[in-house]
Amino acid sequence: MAKAPKTHFFCTACGNEAARWFGRCPSCGAWNTASEAPAVAPAASGAGAKGGRAQARERTSRARWAPASAAAGPRPLAAVEVSGLGRLGTGMRELDRVLGGGLATGSLLLVGGDPGIGKSTLLLQMAIALARPAGATGPARRVLYVAGEESEEQVRMRATRLGAIPEALLILCETDLEAVLEAAAQVKPEVMVVDSIQTIARSDLEGSPGTVTQMRECGLALLHYAKATRTSVLLVGHVTKDGTVAGPRVLEHMVDAVLYLEGERYQHYRVLRAAKNRFGATHELGVFEMTDRGLAEVANPSAAFLSGPADGSTARPVAPGAAVVASLEGSRPLLVEVQALVSTSFYGTPQRVTSGFDGRRLAVLLAVLERRVGLRLGRHDVFVSVTGGLTLEEPGTDLGVALAVASSFKSRPLLERTLAVGEVSLSGELRRVPRLDLRLREAAHLGFVRAGVPRVQREEGAGTGIEVVPLSSLREAFETLLGARVEAEPAPALGARPEGAPARPPGAGTAPSRSR
Repeated sequence: MAKAPKTHFFCTACGNEAARWFGRCPSCGAWNTASEAPAVAPAASGAGAKGGRAQARERTSRARWAPASAAAGPRPLAAVEVSGLGRLGTGMRELDRVLGGGLATGSLLLVGGDPGIGKSTLLLQMAIALARPAGATGPARRVLYVAGEESEEQVRMRATRLGAIPEALLILCETDLEAVLEAAAQVKPEVMVVDSIQTIARSDLEGSPGTVTQMRECGLALLHYAKATRTSVLLVGHVTKDGTVAGPRVLEHMVDAVLYLEGERYQHYRVLRAAKNRFGATHELGVFEMTDRGLAEVANPSAAFLSGPADGSTARPVAPGAAVVASLEGSRPLLVEVQALVSTSFYGTPQRVTSGFDGRRLAVLLAVLERRVGLRLGRHDVFVSVTGGLTLEEPGTDLGVALAVASSFKSRPLLERTLAVGEVSLSGELRRVPRLDLRLREAAHLGFVRAGVPRVQREEGAGTGIEVVPLSSLREAFETLLGARVEAEPAPALGARPEGAPARPPGAGTAPSRSR
């Protein structure tokens, strides 16, 4: 009598396998990452064992989808030809920027993001652009869109608002991996989109779609298919509460690139980042705007993230607590407005609330402001927000954030059309930032007239078309870049008549007298 298959456990962080449940992974040390997965039933002895091994080999060969004539032995690396590999332009400049110049032939990509952020819209829009002929006589690329969560009518409804649908774009609504790979072997697409990997499953494995075993094996099979046929495969992945792709981390390790589409729920801008990219840089950034016609590329993100006029035609409104910083995202300088509010705290522990900025980094800047500049912020609540739903991670934005907090605390706005660039050290000194010339040229293009920069980089700002103000420390920046104090307007008294409002008629608003 054959024994029942036993279950085993996987670590969703590193993929470590164990026969028993564990609270802490013995391999990576992560807590509460054990996920149960069914094991394959052991084969019977004798002839049954031979048949089981033959079936296992058949399943493995079908899962790999590699040509049988491929060379199996080692060969010199110098003898490998790379002429057949290249990049495929997606027709979307922002996406090509993040990918490093386009889709690499035979690559496997994973695209993640919050529900409703626009992952399916982005990939469907890319599929339409790829399947459209390049010119009047240019060939059309065949693209296969595998929908595991929607019907054909639903995908067609979404595609209608994105523009004309080319004939080379094929749709397949299927969740069985073997059926997907058989259809792909027949149509031979250049690009295949799988939406999503959590809905694809293999029929010869136990467990429902989305489990650790199913996602790992399906991802491995799609990887072998992409490498063997030189087809670019893109996978859509759901994310967890922590913002990472759901499922085992092994899936992120085996793919060639991991892209994240980010954005605030109530903002119409979307930011595409690369957390991993074997064929390009990981610090590039693409900006899109969600419209009724899909995701529109933002040609000038700096102008989009600034609240005031960005062409320099009119004066930019300046208020205490607002500062403009220049963040370098890959090779692109991005000007963003940072707003800060400092108010008296009525609780025992002051609040430190941030949106788009690291809270621990803000705590360091507040300590430097109190110790090196003399601003007593220990009994005040501090709120910092980055406009546009963007997240600032580069240290070169420290100076702007610190000056925004100091400006709100002292009610002294920054000088008009002034940019603040620099990393703040624990001693209060300003450190170097990379590619200062690119940041200053972008600021001059948007109408800024001066920029506070670290003194050691004052020569790098020559010839950028903007006045360079060299600064040695945060205290010097506080004394140089902040303007005169602005007195806050007193709040109108309760019941006072606003200016220009008509006077109330006699007796209006008074309670009628009660007769006895």
